[in-house]
Amino acid sequence: MLKSENKNGILVYSFKNADKFNAPVAESVKNEIAPRFLKPDAKVVFNLQGINYIDSSGFGTLLTLLKRAKTNYGSFKICNVSDQVMELFKLLQLHNIFEIYGTEEECINCL
Repeated sequence: MLKSENKNGILVYSFKNADKFNAPVAESVKNEIAPRFLKPDAKVVFNLQGINYIDSSGFGTLLTLLKRAKTNYGSFKICNVSDQVMELFKLLQLHNIFEIYGTEEECINCL
């Protein structure tokens, strides 16, 4: 479901063969990424390329991960958000809470 890469100490997560971030996958995403923030100063990029829909469970998972990152002085950034999903971020006013970048490279360079 998720693939991860370590790019110079920055963990980059993205979905494999998925176009929705919804209830059936949200819990497993949280369980896979959240433990990374047990270590102080962890840096995680979540690449949403290919995701066309996020439901409340997906947004809840993103908020949980951001909170865990901040609790232990980590960084959690998002990139490659589709236009449809960005509209949802804006509708929920979450674009003001998350650091969202156009590309993975921009996101990594800001860490």
